[in-house]
Amino acid sequence: MTDHPVLIAGAGIGGLAMALTLHQLGVRCIVFESVRELKPLGVGINLQPNAVRELGDLGIGTEALDRIGLAAREWALVGLNGNDIYSEPRGLLAGYRWPQYAVHRGELQMLLYRTVVERLGKDSVRPGHRVAGYRNEADGTVTALVETADGRREVRGSLLVGADGMHSAVRAQMHPDQPPIHWGGAIMWRGVSPGVPIRSGASFVGLGTHRHRFVFYPISPPDPETGLATINWIAEVTVDASEGRKNSGWFKPVEIADFIHNFEGWTWDWLDVPALLSRADGAYENPMIDRDPVPTWRDGRVILIGDAAHPMYPTGSNGASQAIMDGRALGAALVEHGLGEAAFAAYDEKFCGPISQLVLRNRGAGPFGLLNLVDERCGGTFDNIDDVIPAAERSAFMAGYKKAAGFAIDTLNAAPPTIAAGARVGGKVDA
Repeated sequence: MTDHPVLIAGAGIGGLAMALTLHQLGVRCIVFESVRELKPLGVGINLQPNAVRELGDLGIGTEALDRIGLAAREWALVGLNGNDIYSEPRGLLAGYRWPQYAVHRGELQMLLYRTVVERLGKDSVRPGHRVAGYRNEADGTVTALVETADGRREVRGSLLVGADGMHSAVRAQMHPDQPPIHWGGAIMWRGVSPGVPIRSGASFVGLGTHRHRFVFYPISPPDPETGLATINWIAEVTVDASEGRKNSGWFKPVEIADFIHNFEGWTWDWLDVPALLSRADGAYENPMIDRDPVPTWRDGRVILIGDAAHPMYPTGSNGASQAIMDGRALGAALVEHGLGEAAFAAYDEKFCGPISQLVLRNRGAGPFGLLNLVDERCGGTFDNIDDVIPAAERSAFMAGYKKAAGFAIDTLNAAPPTIAAGARVGGKVDA
C-alpha cells in the first residue's frame, strides 16, 4: 500500500462525503477545490433516506440536519385544475428507518466542509486548487495536475477521485470524445420565498404538466412569530431545443419579472404561484441538463463519482443523495479490495451500468413521468384521477422508480450498513 494520500478533485457534496468516508476508514486524503472560498450557494435539495442513513453512519445525524433543513412528510403530484394525481408519505411516515430531508444545498455543503476540516485538519481542503488533469504512473501511483493562481503543479497520490461535477476536467480527460452536454429544452427558474407551508406542513408538491410545471417544498420550519417558512421552488417550462441553447450562460441570476408571466393564472384557494414568486428576492435560471452515460468511470487509479460520473436531471430529487451514496459505496469497495485499482474496478463494474440507466430514466421525467401520462390521457385536467390512471398503475410506477434509485423501503430497511462499524481499509475491523 502506498504512503501517498488519496486525492479528491472537488469539494462539493460528493467529494466531501468521500473525504469523511476515507477518514473513517483510516485513509489520508486531500481535497482540491477550484473556487477560492467556499460559500453556501444554491437553493433547496432533497436528501433521501438512503443518504440520511449514510450521513448518520458518518456521525452527522438528524440533530445537525434539523439545523439546515426540514424532515419531509409527503410527496405529491397535482393536476392543472388542482386535483391530486398521487401522494404518499415520505421518510419515517412511509415506514423508512431514516427520515428524508429537504435542505439548503449550500448549507449542507458547508456542514460537510466544517466537519471535514474539524476531523481531518484545516489543510485537508485546499480552495483555489483546480485539478486540470492526471497521469497514471508506472509505480502504481497517480499524479494530479493542479492549477492555482501561482501556476500549475503536480501532486502525487495513491488514487484520484474525480468529484469535480458536471464540467469535470477529470472526466474530460478520461473520455475526450464524450458528447456535449445534453439539453432537452426544459428551462428552470429556482429560488426561495417566504410562505405558509401547505398540506402536511412538510410536503413536496409538483403541479402542472411535464412541459409546464411548478415544484415547491419548505426547507425550514415555520417562524414561530410569522408562521412563514422558507419555501424552495422550481418553475419550469419546456421549449423547442432543436437549435440548442442560445442564451448566454448555463446558470445565471435573473429577475422574477423575466419569467413570472409563464405562470399567470396559476392560482387556487390553496396556492397562489405568482404571489409566491413575487415574494422572492431573485432567482437563478438554468437549463435542465445532463450528459450521456459513459462506458466506464475509471482509468487505472482514477475514478469518477457524483455529477462527474453521472450528471442527471434533477427530476428524481436524488442527485445529492446519489453523490453521497457513491462515496460510501466506493469506501466499501476499498475496505473489501484494498487501496488500489481492484477496488475501483469492482465499484465500476457494480454501479456504472445501473446508475447510467437511472440517468436515462430521469431524462424521461423520472417520478414526474406520471404527469406525462396524465397529460397524454386527459390534458392535465380531470375530476377523478382513478378514471385516468388507476391507483395500482400509479403505485407501480413509483415503486419502479424507487427501486431503480436505490431507496425502495423494504430493501433499504433490511440492508446491512454499507460500511461496517470500525471497518478499515485492508480488511481489518476494529473491535
